[in-house]
Formats: sequence, structure tokens, C-alpha cells
Amino acid sequence: MTFVILACALPSYENVWWPFFVVLFYLLCPMPTMLARRYTDSAGGTNSACMETAIFITMGLIVSSFALPIVLAHAHVIKLGACLLTLAGNVIVHLTILGFFTIFDSDDADYAMW
Repeated sequence: MTFVILACALPSYENVWWPFFVVLFYLLCPMPTMLARRYTDSAGGTNSACMETAIFITMGLIVSSFALPIVLAHAHVIKLGACLLTLAGNVIVHLTILGFFTIFDSDDADYAMW
């Protein structure tokens, strides 16, 4: 989030707040997968159509969060440095979300390992 805020607030990038719209993608990104896991755990299947659709929507949101700053930089709405800072923030935030789901979302986790 620091990179995204810096991309918006640094005076050399003209104080444009357009890169901050990727935060919307950060909030929407885990929602389809969380909803699908809630409904597919009761069905017992891991490769259900609901889960595949949720993964497809999640990947679309992730690609969109990377595409937004690139399109804004190509249209000269933001500068290239702001685009690169936003892309760096995207990588860190999405890896953090992936790590959270990988570590804390498995049902058979042994909590004695901590």
C-alpha cells in the first residue's frame, strides 16, 4: 500500500490520485474465491464449476489491477514512475493475499507448528 500511496502523493508525479483506484481491485480480488469456497466445501468437490468460475473472476480482477496503471500511463494520465510504483505495490499486495490464503485457509492445518 505504501507504493500505491507514493505513486499518488509524490509531487514529482503531479499529485494525481488515479493509481489509488487499484485498491478497489485489492478489496474485490479475494471475494469470489471466498464465496465459492464457502459453497463448494459443503458439496465435497474441489473441481466444481462454481470454484472454477470464481478462480476465473479472481484472475480477471488481478489482471485488471495490473492493466489499470499501464493503461493510465499509456494514456498519459499518470507518469511512468507512478505506474511502476503501482505495479510494485500490486505484486506485493497480491502475493500477500496469496500467502494468506495458502497458509491460513487450509482446514487440516496443524497449529502446533507455530
